[in-house]
Amino acid sequence: MSLDPRALALQEEQPPRPAAPGKKWVKSVRVQNGIDTEVWEEVDADAGSSGPSWGARADLRLLNHDLRRIDGPDKVTGRAVFTHDVRLAGMAFAQVLRCPHPWAKIVRIDLEAAKKVPGVLGAVVLEGEEVKWLGRPIVAVAADTPEHAEDGVRALVVEYDVQRFAITPEQSQAPDAPKIAGNRDNVRVHETEGELGAVEQALGECDAVVEGTWRIPVQHHACLETHGVVVDYRGGDSATVYASTQGTFTINSDAARKLDLKGARVTAVVEHMGGGFGAKFGMGLEGDAACKLSKELGRPVHMLFDRASEFLAAGNRAGGVHVLKAGAKKSGELHAFMAQVERHGGVGPGSNQKQPYIYRPATSYTQVKSVLTNTDSSRAMRAPGHPQMSFAMEGLMDDLAYAIGMDPLEFRVRNVPPDRRTTYERQLRLCAELIGWNKHPHRTAPDRSEGELKVGIGFALATWGGGGGPECKVEVRLLPDGSVEVYSGTQDLGTGTRTYVAAIVAEELGLELAQVTPHIGRSTYGAANASGGSTTTASLAPAVKHAAWNARKQLFEHVSTLIGVKPESLRCVGGRIQDVNDPDSNWIGFKEACAAVGGKGISAQGEWQRNLAGSGVGGAQAAKVRVDTLTGEIEVLHMVGVQDCGLVMNRMATRSQLNGGMIQALSYGLFEERVVDPDLGLVLNANLEDYKIAGCKEIGLVQAVLDDGDDNRGVIGMAEPAVVPGQSAIANAIMNACGARLREMPLTSDKLLMALRGAKRG
Repeated sequence: MSLDPRALALQEEQPPRPAAPGKKWVKSVRVQNGIDTEVWEEVDADAGSSGPSWGARADLRLLNHDLRRIDGPDKVTGRAVFTHDVRLAGMAFAQVLRCPHPWAKIVRIDLEAAKKVPGVLGAVVLEGEEVKWLGRPIVAVAADTPEHAEDGVRALVVEYDVQRFAITPEQSQAPDAPKIAGNRDNVRVHETEGELGAVEQALGECDAVVEGTWRIPVQHHACLETHGVVVDYRGGDSATVYASTQGTFTINSDAARKLDLKGARVTAVVEHMGGGFGAKFGMGLEGDAACKLSKELGRPVHMLFDRASEFLAAGNRAGGVHVLKAGAKKSGELHAFMAQVERHGGVGPGSNQKQPYIYRPATSYTQVKSVLTNTDSSRAMRAPGHPQMSFAMEGLMDDLAYAIGMDPLEFRVRNVPPDRRTTYERQLRLCAELIGWNKHPHRTAPDRSEGELKVGIGFALATWGGGGGPECKVEVRLLPDGSVEVYSGTQDLGTGTRTYVAAIVAEELGLELAQVTPHIGRSTYGAANASGGSTTTASLAPAVKHAAWNARKQLFEHVSTLIGVKPESLRCVGGRIQDVNDPDSNWIGFKEACAAVGGKGISAQGEWQRNLAGSGVGGAQAAKVRVDTLTGEIEVLHMVGVQDCGLVMNRMATRSQLNGGMIQALSYGLFEERVVDPDLGLVLNANLEDYKIAGCKEIGLVQAVLDDGDDNRGVIGMAEPAVVPGQSAIANAIMNACGARLREMPLTSDKLLMALRGAKRG
């Protein structure tokens, strides 16, 4: 197999070819398949030397401040239209039949009984030969109401030839296990790094060695809005697709292929969407079903998964097993490290970052393998691979620190990458101050004293890229009546994209937030990247800034002739355009200036500006927990998160992201787990009643702090790292509180009681 020349060039740390005239090569960090990857990009040679800049942070009026979301009123009043809410004339409602077996050959499918059900309009086969994972949709039925569609699904007749299956990793690794991927083994080794012999020798040089096996369950995305689309195709050469998706422009080509149309003739609409967390890219099986039905019926089809389908057929966060062994010296050096990482990604390979996570041992060895099972393939989920790595690595770090009698915070500071040490140390020490670590009595050893109620504190770190790229195209329009509009096809996952888009333009033009109207979420607007890997803001914000800067520049060229000064002597302040040298007497109102332009006003384009974006963020989190050693109850009292992310667009929304990340990690750590029956081949909790998620009662004080220690960088995405370390900090806090190391999530009372019993037995 030949390697891509860019991959070869990266290995050699050289660009793939000489730069074109007027261009230069630069490296940036991009997310590819859920993994931070360095790539070469060709940019203008003078990029960043002139043009827009964010300016001094102290001078910003809107950006880097708390802003109320401009779409907030629409959401709290119910005016916001999500894909679930779309209603079109003549629309049919669709639902799917899922395969009830983990592995089965399909002998016969009879649609006739379903088509005779009152209200049923049609049915299509999605898979008619063989199904290798539990819950795979195989037939879709459309009807005039959702209830009639469900009736039609129940009337379907399917005959299966059930095969032997492996629904758990244990079954999949048994000697006589059925081979899920043809003749290939169920266990696949993906990569091996380091020399095992060197690590074994280094372990012999250590003052303390610890080891353990960390087990991570499969977690579901549990989005408020399930996966789905509304496909409006009534024949002809065009269609409109309303989608709950993280990528407006991931829809066009997929839908076009399924409808036999040209991509440009398919309009994707993503006005609002109720969560994705990495699971919603492209049309998916739900889109396939809707396109087939819409094409067959010649009418719009509303295809949104029910909750059971969401759990069984919409992806998940991969589980895994991490067997770690490491040694440290009394000086605090992480001297040796070895890992056997096992990924559980269903019929897919799963996702995990490499061990060791964040920390840098002197010598290391890691082997990564995946174990296939007859379950739905995992998908990217907020910081794919990182929370799993964190849970194991951070537990190991605490165990090592205690083994040499060192404060776990100090041990972390000594072993983070040198180029990030200043940032991580600043964040850790602020966490320590806010969580009460400096006055905590058990900083170098867990509390193993007698007593029922005990309080402990734990720490953990996160890292992420969060950089941007050149996909976004933005248009800013200044209309003759003084109104300002911004157009970009980007989507808003609920993180506040509309608000910062408007704020950037308002900041540039000296206007208030309410004076700018953003238009997003439609493929007929400017191109945009998909919202994955926290790359949206770092890609979109610089393009918006560039468009606003170009619009202001054009406006100044017109105004300069009106008030008799050069364009470079003008500035926008408080709804006026002023002469810098005579601001009180020589000025014109913004609306009057727009009116003077005449015609259709001004239209300015913008694209990504490298100098306005940054990449590479870090964060620290701390948790304080109270454990009851008699009942095993675990209560999270307080969580603190400190996160850097370059220039903050909206501090309120960014703190909200950090809050949400910590809460999601708390829920991951204490409650969430897919439960399967290995004998019956069933998922036992494919609903929101049995699949436990943290509620208000389980969430203590959550404190989000934005780290402004480095104010020289542009905008960087930060939603991913916010979710990485929380569960790890909680597990470490439990250990600190009572000396019981829990190495399997969820961290439940029964596991704590068993660990305490084991600790007493030595």
